[in-house]
Amino acid sequence: MSMLDIIGPVMVGPSSSHTAGAVRLGLLARQTWAKPITSADLYLRGSFAATYWGHGTDRGLLAGLMGLQPDDPQIVNAFQLADERGLEYHFYTEDDPGGHPNTARFVLTNGQSVMELIGCSVGGGMVLLTSINGFDVAIDGMSTTLVVPHRDQPGIISALSSEMTHRGINIASMRLSRKFRGDQAVAVMEVDSPVDEPLRKVLEASLPEDCRVLVIQPLVSGGAA
Repeated sequence: MSMLDIIGPVMVGPSSSHTAGAVRLGLLARQTWAKPITSADLYLRGSFAATYWGHGTDRGLLAGLMGLQPDDPQIVNAFQLADERGLEYHFYTEDDPGGHPNTARFVLTNGQSVMELIGCSVGGGMVLLTSINGFDVAIDGMSTTLVVPHRDQPGIISALSSEMTHRGINIASMRLSRKFRGDQAVAVMEVDSPVDEPLRKVLEASLPEDCRVLVIQPLVSGGAA
């Protein structure tokens, strides 16, 4: 356990789960989407839905989507910043019986494509992304993480892992989610070394043209132990 686990990260209040956690959740969604955002619909569940106006959850989520960090004093001006940047946003509340109490569902678009993401704030500013376009994932933003949407077929994981081996990238963990055999799938890989944009392009080039490699950088320095 690190000191960060004990005292938590430096953050703008009033609540670590509802404000700082919301910012980090927005940051995770922003990195996973990996495109300019022209419109964001945000659906708040549980205690997020019940108290977001008082705890700044709405501002936090929006700030994260714009790339602000949890300690940025501009979080309180998130609505104004979004308006200035031309980011259209809407907040809604919805029920999710049995789900985590601090949950948000993002529907992001750039006018051409859409992505739905679901995540929750689990306490102390820590977060977990649990769904990407309906596929179950578990991304906490603590390590460099590759997200690989693809069509389920033989050789995809083998080609990617071979290229990673050639580049000296060690896979710490991997999870594959698919709906049906031969249908759309998502692979999530936590790795032990940084992946910059040139390397991301090399990895993506090792796969069929309809595959993408998205990189989620650690939300805190140091990654996983």
